[in-house]
Amino acid sequence: MRNVLGMALAAIMTICAFAARADQTEYDPAKVSDSLKAIFQFGSTSTKQALNANTVTLITGTIGGTYVQFGADLASVLDDGNKIRVLPIVGRGSVQSVADILFLQGVDLGVVRADTLDYLERKGFAKDIKKQFTYVTKLYNEEMQVIAPRSIATLKDLEGKKVSVDLPNGGTFVTALTVFERLGIKANFVYVEQRIAMEKLKAGEIDAVIVVGGKPYKSVSTFGNDGRFHLAKVDYAKPLQSDYLPATLTAKDYPNLIKEGESVDTIAVPAVLAAYNWAPNTERYRKLALFVDAFFTKFPSLQNPPFHPKWKEVSLAAPLSGWSRLPVAQQWLDKHGVEPVTRQRFEAFLKQSPAAAQVSDADKETLFKQFQAWDAEKARAQAEKK
Repeated sequence: MRNVLGMALAAIMTICAFAARADQTEYDPAKVSDSLKAIFQFGSTSTKQALNANTVTLITGTIGGTYVQFGADLASVLDDGNKIRVLPIVGRGSVQSVADILFLQGVDLGVVRADTLDYLERKGFAKDIKKQFTYVTKLYNEEMQVIAPRSIATLKDLEGKKVSVDLPNGGTFVTALTVFERLGIKANFVYVEQRIAMEKLKAGEIDAVIVVGGKPYKSVSTFGNDGRFHLAKVDYAKPLQSDYLPATLTAKDYPNLIKEGESVDTIAVPAVLAAYNWAPNTERYRKLALFVDAFFTKFPSLQNPPFHPKWKEVSLAAPLSGWSRLPVAQQWLDKHGVEPVTRQRFEAFLKQSPAAAQVSDADKETLFKQFQAWDAEKARAQAEKK
């Protein structure tokens, strides 16, 4: 590519010098690709309009996280010349992404954690914020990973301990504080970037590092364990069941922290592909519709290698409690007959059990969350076998 671009630039310089040779003037760099054509048409009003009209920007997450990888996957699969271009932007975490979706002029979509909006309202930072947001689809579940010395068996053992929960503009910060608060565990939180926090953990300066992200999370899987550390258990306690899901970590996920044949129970929180609640018939809504059509149509491609294995957990029609779906996304699902299969399978599962009639509505929702987690884990396991 470099050689082609160099030849093209050399040809232009020669033309400008009025000393073109026949072999140079016959070379048409515009035929190389649409990208080069855009470069050589730079400055034309039509090119600028075309590039901006069909470019959808997506705020992702911090470098090394699953959000960034999802953004790269979407760009790889959906980019289609001048018809649509997905432009992923490295973000600063879930809280910052909420602000970016609300206030940055160039941001159309973002990946945020499902519990972030509730946290912002509960702490008084925002009011009725969910009315300003809509979601395209629930993505995948993000597991809580608690790296600690072996003397720390469960999350409750961190009472009074020094615990790193990442920087205060990210999703780990929100989820960790919410979980500790609901379980009544009072820890001494420190807000340190994960890579630095893990070095402090090894040096004995802090007692645990909490990471909330889709397994296998890079900073956790690459943690250099000398045998002193493991992943502590997080019980799926009643106070967590309204917003979180049960999850399991295995040696296959983290061979550096879990012994072969063993597993660690934890919780998970859904990641959400969210957008500002733009009114229909606006330009921003049109771009979201363009994205939805491309994304939903090509979605099956994302569930195959070489893309992130977490795509296997995504069900486009899965409902998300407390959120309103982007109307054009729901219209696409209705038009193509895509229904929340997991909910249907859950209802069928309940009908097969005589004890189901004794289950209250509240407990039924908790069971449904557990069923969702089990279903997602089964899909992931099947994908790994292929």
